[in-house]
Amino acid sequence: MADETVQTELSERARGWLKYLYRKAMVDDDWSKDGRPSEMWDDKSLPPMGNFHRFDAVDSSYAVAMMSDITPAWREVYSKILESLVDRITDYWGTYDWSEQIGPDPQREHYPDEFFPLLIPNELRGEYDTPGWAANGVEPWGYEPDPIKAAGAIYYKGFLSLTMGLHLYVSGDRKYNDGFSVVNNGEHTFHYTHTSMNEYISDQWCSRPEGSH
Repeated sequence: MADETVQTELSERARGWLKYLYRKAMVDDDWSKDGRPSEMWDDKSLPPMGNFHRFDAVDSSYAVAMMSDITPAWREVYSKILESLVDRITDYWGTYDWSEQIGPDPQREHYPDEFFPLLIPNELRGEYDTPGWAANGVEPWGYEPDPIKAAGAIYYKGFLSLTMGLHLYVSGDRKYNDGFSVVNNGEHTFHYTHTSMNEYISDQWCSRPEGSH
């Protein structure tokens, strides 16, 4: 007798969400420095830490892998969605905060009261950046244009590695071990494989007990 507890189809709500995600993933927008993401990609929710287009792309990837286990016949569609998410995450708008938030936040003296003390201790008001501000260039690390090689930016490269891993899980395609580019901004374009990126992440975690932050 078949195991009736095994789910073999997506709910109507899940199918609707998948249809919308496919539309969003296939929209003809431009995440390069000269372009702009479609308004379909959320850059407003969960400020000050999650209000970047990249987080919408990353967070959209989780359910895709789960859906692929339920309806494996649709893996080609799922793989295409995940590939489009990786393409966006690795482009300029996917790395926008690391590329553009240089040094201390010039707005740190104007943070709203709700940031204190939940995000920042009261005694550091006006002297400390909110979580979510990249602060690329501050001492002791200095300016690091490459978010993979940078001493920090684990929030970027960790999520990128995860999304690539989900693509591999769903598609079986090791294409990102053949190489990919990050930032795609003229001279500030950097090249890795999935393996070499994870080696950087591993080495950074192992070299400092506080982690790669």
